Amino acid sequence: MQILIVEDETAIAEGLRFNFEQEGYDVTVCCDGPSALEHFDAQADAIDLVVLDLMLPEMSGYEICSKMRESNPDVPIMVLSARTLSEDKTRAFDCGVDQYMTKPFALPELLSRARNLLDRRRRQKGKPLAKQTADRVTIGNADVNFRTYEITVEGRTQQLTTMEVQLLQYFIEHEGAVLSRQQILKDVWEQAAEISTRTVDNFVMRLRRYVETDPAEPCHFLSVRGTGYRFLMDGYAASIDTTTD
Repeated sequence: MQILIVEDETAIAEGLRFNFEQEGYDVTVCCDGPSALEHFDAQADAIDLVVLDLMLPEMSGYEICSKMRESNPDVPIMVLSARTLSEDKTRAFDCGVDQYMTKPFALPELLSRARNLLDRRRRQKGKPLAKQTADRVTIGNADVNFRTYEITVEGRTQQLTTMEVQLLQYFIEHEGAVLSRQQILKDVWEQAAEISTRTVDNFVMRLRRYVETDPAEPCHFLSVRGTGYRFLMDGYAASIDTTTD
């Protein structure tokens, strides 16, 4: 899914870009109103979330939001602003904002709010997160809670990102099948050539670190030479040409 960040503070914009990309999203950053609107008008149907500052050069965030709403009334818009007065928030909501967060902000809260807006957007587009998967599954020594996005191994609990959850659900739903990197990109990221297949490799490496007893010698997330991956809930139990990449 695609996120547009409209923010003129470079440190904030790049920090948000990094964290959203870690969640598996495509991110574009614009630092002023005209460039943001130009990009939005060209990609209005593809953009799934706008993160918008209010105090921007050349054009205010209020005006940007109003113009975006004229061309696309459905795209979620989350304001991220240093303005804290009630009248600022009221004006923003009157312009069509869905969420309003003030700076400084807590990153986990921002990511959670963004995730909820993106989930809503996905449902609007008729694209469910995944097929129905049990709320909890056990993979080796790892207990995965899909309801809370948590994975627990030997008493230690770690939060999973949205994309890690979706990829893990996808592997579970296709257990035992050999899945090409291109197929995974298409089905999970809904992308093909636009994203490198190394993205899949990087996320699989992260899942291995969570689940595998020895990530260098995986028994659940198996690499299939020249193709992609094969997932086994109970561990490696079949003869197949694999490499750990």
